[in-house]
Amino acid sequence: QVQLVESGGGLVQAGGSLRLSCAASGRTFSSYAMGWFRQAPGKERDPVGAISASGGSTYYQDSVKGRFTISRDNAKNTAYLQMDRLKPEDTAVYYCAAAIDTRAVRIGVVDYWGQGTQVIVSS
Repeated sequence: QVQLVESGGGLVQAGGSLRLSCAASGRTFSSYAMGWFRQAPGKERDPVGAISASGGSTYYQDSVKGRFTISRDNAKNTAYLQMDRLKPEDTAVYYCAAAIDTRAVRIGVVDYWGQGTQVIVSS
């Protein structure tokens, strides 16, 4: 069992930055790929990107490439989403998730979800 708790959301102006954290409980954090998803009002929850269990590979949705960076610290059981050059269209609830691998994240096959954290980007 893995429990995930996100933090770091908030209100930021367009062009600004935020860093989301996802703290995991349990000893098996380092065996899971970690993904980040977001859900805007009235829209489906979509993957933003993911990082492999070892941290050696990542993937990103096209709309965030070059602006968002996913990382992890397995010693701290924590994954991160660094968001730079934020745009109003990045406004959403952001969720972290644990999955068997990054391909599973791409197709939304997730083993554990966090509760979500709100990000609002003002224009």
